[in-house]
Amino acid sequence: MNLKTLLNSIKPEYVSGNSDRDISKIEFDSRKISTGDLFVATTGSSVDGHQFIGKAIEAGATAVVCQTLPDNLPENVCFIQVADSAECLGLLAAQWYGNPSQKLLLTGVTGTNGKTTIATLLYKTLRAMGHKSGLLSTVCNYVDERAVEATHTTPDALAINKLLAEMVEAGCSHAFMEVSSHAIDQKRIAGLHFAGGIFTNLTRDHIDYHKTFDNYRDAKKKFFDNLPKTAFAITNKDDKNGLVMLQNTMAKKYTYSIKSLADFKGDILEEGFEGMLLQINGHEVFVPLVGRFNAYNLLAIYGAAVCLGGEPAEVLRILSTLTAVNGRFEAIRSPKGWTAIVDYAHTPDALTNVIGTINEIRKPGSRLITVVGCGGNRDKGKRPMMAHEAMTGSTQVILTSDNPRDEEPQDILNDMWAGLTAEEQQAALMITDRRQAIKTACMMAQKDDVILVAGKGHENYQIIKGVKHHFDDHEEIRANIKA
Repeated sequence: MNLKTLLNSIKPEYVSGNSDRDISKIEFDSRKISTGDLFVATTGSSVDGHQFIGKAIEAGATAVVCQTLPDNLPENVCFIQVADSAECLGLLAAQWYGNPSQKLLLTGVTGTNGKTTIATLLYKTLRAMGHKSGLLSTVCNYVDERAVEATHTTPDALAINKLLAEMVEAGCSHAFMEVSSHAIDQKRIAGLHFAGGIFTNLTRDHIDYHKTFDNYRDAKKKFFDNLPKTAFAITNKDDKNGLVMLQNTMAKKYTYSIKSLADFKGDILEEGFEGMLLQINGHEVFVPLVGRFNAYNLLAIYGAAVCLGGEPAEVLRILSTLTAVNGRFEAIRSPKGWTAIVDYAHTPDALTNVIGTINEIRKPGSRLITVVGCGGNRDKGKRPMMAHEAMTGSTQVILTSDNPRDEEPQDILNDMWAGLTAEEQQAALMITDRRQAIKTACMMAQKDDVILVAGKGHENYQIIKGVKHHFDDHEEIRANIKA
């Protein structure tokens, strides 16, 4: 593509050199640069791409987008100075791939918990309605039926637009994506055209990145602030920040709720480990999903599907066929009569919700044994909170490793242990080895007991000292059942 044509998508402050040249591809990683490429120097949270402009040029870059111009400007390289190179990367990526989001009905889902479930089940719902669809999610990306491995909740701008372009090429009419607070703050979704947005809930998470809860909330709100007036915005009315999200949006506003009147109103009539009977806008439907949090998720899915043109009765019929997303309240039965639940809950609120759901369902006299850890190199403030929430609703708690990353696992467990009172510590164990922790829980479990293995969900690895090791909670539970 000609650089001059590509630059029509942004507003350069200054251009040095000839922009009438063809570009081979766009890159923001200097290690991927080859001859004829455009290098976009972005300023990240830990690395400043401006430091690698020289290396990009040595590798063959013939054009550079940056916020600060180098002291020396090679004559054969076109430099484009901009106010925000991260935002420009999104705009350039969209232009490079033919603005694919404008050729799809793209719905974004943001919030602390529920993003993966809502985006994934919406993808399945629209496909069941006869629409070819795509998905960008934490667990896996899909281009119609083709699975594409996911590496981030929300990929970088180039990867997003490449996937969306592939969806268009495959004949997709709809797409659904999780929109993380990091992606919003880092402008990864710049240049995307959304047909709708969904807000799930907001609790403490990613404070290590955002520094304050207000910054975290405002990042989420920015997504709705930027929705066009042609879009729909659906929010959880029962979350104290739900209506805050819609304060400045131009999109058409909708609400969902269990506690009060809303556009999409739900009630839980009955529930068990096999599913629950819901009432949605006055109509009953049995769904093979469990928990109040899933009732909220299903209301958001129902609302979005209706906003996207679905007939309410048909949408309800499809909801009755949906099953749990990998690692989201997945039940594994033991022949000995106990049940293990694998769930991604990795925030205090998510853990409370899952434990509360289990306690509403489990039989009187049975026990809840919770295995939980916290990730390394992440928000340390939530570690004692996670331990406390686990202990508050459980009979027995086993604190163990999650993804320790570069930290010592025992240091993480010590931080969690500090959140327990002396009395609570009497009902808790610290087992650093996650495999051994799960084995211990399985050995302790008796008929009708429930084991909750929380924190990793769909993940099939542990990151220890920078090395990714295969580890799957599902596999460990089934191995212990077989043994």
